[in-house]
Amino acid sequence: MHLARVRDLISQRALSFLEKQEHGLLIDGKWQPAEGGATFTTIDPSNEECVGTIASAGAVDVDRALRSAKAALDFGPWSRMRPVERQKLMLRLADLIEANADTLAQLESIDSGKSVAMARAVDIALSIDFFRYMAGWTTKIEGTTSEHSVPYALQAEMVHFTRREPVGVVAAIVPWNFPLLTAAWKLGPALAAGCTVVLKPAEQTPLTALFLGDLILEAGFPAGVVNIVTGDGMNTGARLVAHPLVNKVSFTGSTEVGKRIGHASVENMTRFTLELGGKSPVIVLDDCDPAKAGAGAASAIFFNQGQVCCAGSRLYVPKKDFDNVVGEIVQIAEAMKVGSGLDPVATINPLVTHEHMQRVMNYIDIGLSGGARLATGGERAASLGYFVQPTVLVDVDHDHRVVNEEIFGPVLVAMPYDDLDDVIAKANDSPYGLGASIWSNDLARVHQLIPKIQAGTVWVNCHSMLDPSMPFGGFKQSGIGRDMGKASLDAYLETKSVMMMLG
Repeated sequence: MHLARVRDLISQRALSFLEKQEHGLLIDGKWQPAEGGATFTTIDPSNEECVGTIASAGAVDVDRALRSAKAALDFGPWSRMRPVERQKLMLRLADLIEANADTLAQLESIDSGKSVAMARAVDIALSIDFFRYMAGWTTKIEGTTSEHSVPYALQAEMVHFTRREPVGVVAAIVPWNFPLLTAAWKLGPALAAGCTVVLKPAEQTPLTALFLGDLILEAGFPAGVVNIVTGDGMNTGARLVAHPLVNKVSFTGSTEVGKRIGHASVENMTRFTLELGGKSPVIVLDDCDPAKAGAGAASAIFFNQGQVCCAGSRLYVPKKDFDNVVGEIVQIAEAMKVGSGLDPVATINPLVTHEHMQRVMNYIDIGLSGGARLATGGERAASLGYFVQPTVLVDVDHDHRVVNEEIFGPVLVAMPYDDLDDVIAKANDSPYGLGASIWSNDLARVHQLIPKIQAGTVWVNCHSMLDPSMPFGGFKQSGIGRDMGKASLDAYLETKSVMMMLG
């Protein structure tokens, strides 16, 4: 492990964390190695160096973690805590995340490659706000009462009411693009509802989840309430979602894997929430200033190197403005500085792994071989590290693979249009429906268009903006259920009906 280059760029706590010989599994309130000592490594994508040796959980470890969560749910102090006590623990955790925000941002940057400034401003800040938002819901979970109308007992005296109860043990599986933030999206409502959790971070980016485990212990959560198992999807993840002790699976990741998880969950009738892939359209109307549209479209696709499920990867621009808008995007792309996420002036950072970089480069080749033309980019941006130039493809037919398949990198396909109804039809002609954005000052037209767009979120004159109170999720193959907002809390609760005969 080579830490000399970052020693002066990160906090002492981040350095001490990285200097650990091995990072274990958090099971029943204790850090411990995997059964048999299996490990894997995590890599800094900016320089391809190892930055951590991580325990790899197998079947025995997953089973122990789930049994710990089940015991905490049924018998431990967590099962007897009042809502206000859960609230206090969650607020304490949010305070600890805030106190260690710089350390978390640095670890996120080193592990995933993303900008440390962006991680601090987006990933960590939203995680803090979301834990505080969900903590407020702990004391607001309520049932209902109703007058009875049982037709064969109309003269009886009866009381009807409903209770909202935790769904149970939750398997929370998070992706590598926003590791800490997505963990917060799953832990927040689960803990507010009174559930217990086994969290599995992506094997490519486990560090912030493991550091969060330290903060959870420091906050004083009882043993077994949050367990953390690390490992790959085929072994650790698959064993987790198929286990009979799991009452709910919450997964964020690709549509392909999400379908497999859905099938596995149904076998046990396990509840599940899936936030999956996207191919989000960016629709510019003819009244929008080309410079504003270009800057917005560039931000929508190049944010986090395009490794965003709702990235604005399909751009539709009126034909009269097409060259000007694309020209603005090209100018922005070519001015972006390539560099490590710890470099404060770098604006395009590495992709997460060599495998993923190759996948993105392959899609660029597919586009070019199918007749697309490069407006800019299209090459690997450095010989060391997993950097890809910000890329814009034009002259692309709507039925081309690069228009219809999720690339998950800094690759934009831009297409001109003449007819707005036609472009709305094309925007909806996708298996995905996660997000979309409209760029216009004509809000009357915008309001008319919003109901026509098949997407879980429609942004207007912005893209990928998130608020803890606003539900996030997709239509069609972009998922089932919602993260964030009160809607996320409902997914971690069961409704129990009670009918009581009096006398």
